[in-house]
Amino acid sequence: MANNLKIVFVAFVAGLVGAWAYDSLKSKEEPVFGSEINIPENARQQYVRYDSGPSAANNPPISFVEASEKSTPSVVFIKNFSGTDQRRYSMFDFFFGTGPTQRVSTGSGVIISADGYIITNNHVIDRAEVIEVVHQKRTYPAKLVGTDKNTDIAVLKIEGKGLPAITLGNSRELKIGEWVIAVGNPFNLTSTVTAGIVSAKERQINILGGEFPLESFIQTDAPINPGNSGGALVNVRGELVGINTAILSRTGSYTGYGFAVPVDIAMKIANDLIKFGEVQKAIPGIEVVEITPELAEEMKLGSLDGVIVTHVVREGAAEKAGIERNDVITKIENINITGNGSFEEVLSYYYPGDKVRVVFKRGGTERNATLTLQNLEGGTGVLKREFYASDLLGARLESVNTIEKDRFNISYGIKITGMSRGYLRDLGLNNGFVITLINGEPAKNPEDVGKFLEKFSGRLRLEGFTPGGQPFMQSYNVR
Repeated sequence: MANNLKIVFVAFVAGLVGAWAYDSLKSKEEPVFGSEINIPENARQQYVRYDSGPSAANNPPISFVEASEKSTPSVVFIKNFSGTDQRRYSMFDFFFGTGPTQRVSTGSGVIISADGYIITNNHVIDRAEVIEVVHQKRTYPAKLVGTDKNTDIAVLKIEGKGLPAITLGNSRELKIGEWVIAVGNPFNLTSTVTAGIVSAKERQINILGGEFPLESFIQTDAPINPGNSGGALVNVRGELVGINTAILSRTGSYTGYGFAVPVDIAMKIANDLIKFGEVQKAIPGIEVVEITPELAEEMKLGSLDGVIVTHVVREGAAEKAGIERNDVITKIENINITGNGSFEEVLSYYYPGDKVRVVFKRGGTERNATLTLQNLEGGTGVLKREFYASDLLGARLESVNTIEKDRFNISYGIKITGMSRGYLRDLGLNNGFVITLINGEPAKNPEDVGKFLEKFSGRLRLEGFTPGGQPFMQSYNVR
């Protein structure tokens, strides 16, 4: 019995010694997540912040309070009332108050002047019959000043004085990696602020319409959702650097990337719409493509930067300056051209008549040229394009521009745009059709053509080109 007690006692002591040894060895391993760590007093400072580096102890985490307080009052909530709900209803829906209702879509906008000019996206107010702007709980009727599908920018006007116009920043100086915040009204949640960084610039995602789509988006990971469109992208000083426009998503909600029109482009477009009623686009008279590794190898180019000229417009600015097909443009006004995005963005800041210095390579030799940029009619002055809008025809008719003249190899023609239900659609025509002859007579003036078609009855023969550039000739019996 005594021997058994001794054996138990020795085993117990051995167990205590083993446990002590295990704990001693384990304490030398890395601490596991969630465990309590004893930090020496003189080393505590390096652990109490999430950032690192020699100045971490003196740099508190960045705050967006000042930028939010400065920019939020300038962002408005926009309501677009457009037609009625097209769902099918029964007679009982009318008795119980659930009949057809007006469709309402919403978005955001940014006040850019104290007297009530507001910049937003074209798609926010597209097809609107009535537009309302809500600012600081007050609702204003809004007038549409103008739109530009090429950049997805639109300008509204409300009647007001002393409104909080946002402070403008400079998108050209914006750096990849900078903090930015998105201010808008996602999901009808007004005055919402989210933060992220600039993750790329000069991004092209091929979403815009118009004749000359201009894509050089700022890409950000600041969360942007439906309703943010038209809202402000601002830097940490609260200065406007972009107009939030799109998200990259398969679900329709934010999944990682948002895109904004750079403020330098957006404000040039807005100023043109306010001052001239339409955008004064400066045309270089060339078509270009990005340099791919395959093209670089084929053309024996030493870099993927720049753009390759694929077409030169007859009597355009580039042809007059001596630029030829297969020239590689590397700089415009000392700004490096890295691809289509930077090429289009640089040109977007100029007006017809402006002269720009272009650096390009031909056969490995660097050359220079000075282009006098033109307007869409081939001139150098302010352009006020002729058009004729007709509810009966259900379209807007306008003269073809210099690019279209070159494309179709014609000297005149009338293009159909802005189609809705009407006479021309019933004839089987569509947006982008170009009419050159009507019953054998040249179609040159939009108003003359529009009024003729509104009144004509009998045998009608139209000739011209489809949007894809195919010739067409069609005859109709019109009553």
